[in-house]
Amino acid sequence: MKFTIERAALLKSLGHVQSVVERRNTIPILSNVRIEAGEGVLSLNATDMDLDIIEQIAADVGQPGATTAPALTLYEIVRKLPDGSQVEFDSDGEGQLTLKSGRSRFTLTCLPTDDFPVMSGGEMGHAFALPAAEIRGLVDRTRFAISTEETRYYLNGIYLHAAERDGTKVLRAVATDGHRLASVEGPLPASAEGMPGVIVPRKAVGELRKLIEDTVEEVAVELSETKIRFSFDGVTLTSKLIDGTFPDYERVIPAGNDKEMVVNCKIFADAVDRVSAISAEKSRAIKLALSDGMLVLSASSPESGTATEELEVDYHGDSMEIGFNSRYLLDITHQIEGDSARFTLADSASPTILSETDDTSALYVLMPMRV
Repeated sequence: MKFTIERAALLKSLGHVQSVVERRNTIPILSNVRIEAGEGVLSLNATDMDLDIIEQIAADVGQPGATTAPALTLYEIVRKLPDGSQVEFDSDGEGQLTLKSGRSRFTLTCLPTDDFPVMSGGEMGHAFALPAAEIRGLVDRTRFAISTEETRYYLNGIYLHAAERDGTKVLRAVATDGHRLASVEGPLPASAEGMPGVIVPRKAVGELRKLIEDTVEEVAVELSETKIRFSFDGVTLTSKLIDGTFPDYERVIPAGNDKEMVVNCKIFADAVDRVSAISAEKSRAIKLALSDGMLVLSASSPESGTATEELEVDYHGDSMEIGFNSRYLLDITHQIEGDSARFTLADSASPTILSETDDTSALYVLMPMRV
């Protein structure tokens, strides 16, 4: 196998695929990236057996072939080569890969391609396409609420499913960790009707988000009961799904909250950020005291002292106090793109709904805490 490729293009693709590789592997082949040179195209493939990424890039191929090489080592070598350099690869098929660039020369030990696991194959029963911008929105506005608690593994991802709201079919993404819930929806592609509800793991969500950062075209989505695949820009990302049942999240969205506060989102977030500087490191507790047209934010800790800040808000109703984790509050307000945020409350012990005043596609539920 022989090919030559421009360093920047190779580095970008290697950066994508090597991030899937686990730093510590008991199976040596999983530390390697599979390199296959074909007719003017180089294909890079890495997997951790749960997540698989294949990326294709243009290359000047002199002799087709395939090998595997240590992913992290290869990435570090290419990263440290000079900008604008050309990189030559030569494999003798005897277990060694030679890399040359300028006066630099490296020889890497390879493992047989036959040992490399194949995960990306297999039929998927459902296929549809989504604009990359829509996927970015679904991911960005929900992934902060993904649980990191391994015992409740079925919460360690985003629940993607077809749903219905006010008679309209939607594609909805939901994530929760038991303290807060994020639900975001967009139009349901016609070909997605009948799709099963699937839980996309946290690692797959993170890798997908990095990969589609600059993508402007549509992303092809295929899924079955056990796997999901995203294809775009010469990249194919395949992931196993979380084998579990996502809880009936609609039961925790309160329907009877009768108090409403509307506040300028940025002013509110900045005030929460300032006041929370004094809150106890562990609880991050902050208290909201509501009265007619006024909100008082406060926090206290035995070590640091107290802090208060007053804000004018649109609120007309009975006075009430409620406590929240300030970090959770900020996580949600950072997802609100409009100027105003709406809080729909019941009492100090019940979940609160947060949403944008101008956008009904996203809804957040936050559990209160004692302060």
